[in-house]
Amino acid sequence: MERTFIAVKPDGVMRGLCGEIIKRFETRGFRLVSAKFMQASEDHMKTHYLDLKDMPFYAGLCKYMSSGPILAMVWEGQNIVKLARMMLGETNPADSKPGSIRGDLCINIGR
Repeated sequence: MERTFIAVKPDGVMRGLCGEIIKRFETRGFRLVSAKFMQASEDHMKTHYLDLKDMPFYAGLCKYMSSGPILAMVWEGQNIVKLARMMLGETNPADSKPGSIRGDLCINIGR
């Protein structure tokens, strides 16, 4: 069994998408191990996204992710890391296939 971290970003929380996202993972047969609504500080986000610190969007990402509540979750299941990436879709929603979370629910790459 593998575990992975999935977060619903501030705009997803604001749009009321948490239930739909949880439903998709549960329907797929994965188990929700932990979930917590939280308001992360910008410093916390800077640590979380440290691997992206050299990217031009890093500062904006950290500021955005600390702009409102997020739903932080840990999911468990067989091959969940690979399958969760597939379920989420491409980072850019315009490149995501219909049926993926980003393909169906996302508006643009930043939101």
